[in-house]
Amino acid sequence: MTVRAVVLADTHLRPGAGGGGLLGRLPEPARQALTRADVVLHAGDIVTAHLLHELSAIAPVLAVRGNNDGDPSLSHVPEVRLEVLAGVRVGMIHGSGARAGREARLRRLFPDAGVVVFGHSHIPWNAEGLDGQLLFNPGSPTQRRAQPHQTIGVLDLDEGRVLSHEIVIVGP
Repeated sequence: MTVRAVVLADTHLRPGAGGGGLLGRLPEPARQALTRADVVLHAGDIVTAHLLHELSAIAPVLAVRGNNDGDPSLSHVPEVRLEVLAGVRVGMIHGSGARAGREARLRRLFPDAGVVVFGHSHIPWNAEGLDGQLLFNPGSPTQRRAQPHQTIGVLDLDEGRVLSHEIVIVGP
């Protein structure tokens, strides 16, 4: 059975004015993609457990803590994790370190993972690392920084294979 993972990172959504919940502050295309998720992967800089709670009303959430996740409500979230989704080993970490040496560093950290999801840089990344390992950073749906667009990622997994891996533009 195919599993669709919607991949987020660096959402940086803080509770506050506006009402309607934190998900309401994501771009509409990101919210639409989430409605089709079998699982949500969040690669850190969640900021508050309220977001994880809202996301979990849509689909199961697997997350790692980022450098902006010091809120005690996130203390239960691991910094590194390895999960098996549809037979694919998926490693998750917030920061992957400098661009130079990234492929080897992530292969050492997750030697058996077919996919490594990371965040931190806000730079979308969808490329093969060492030995066919997929390195996947969804960028950010809320803070594009120097990137041309706000983005998320979508992974379709089935029977131990990555069927598709896409960076999706969700905002300007």
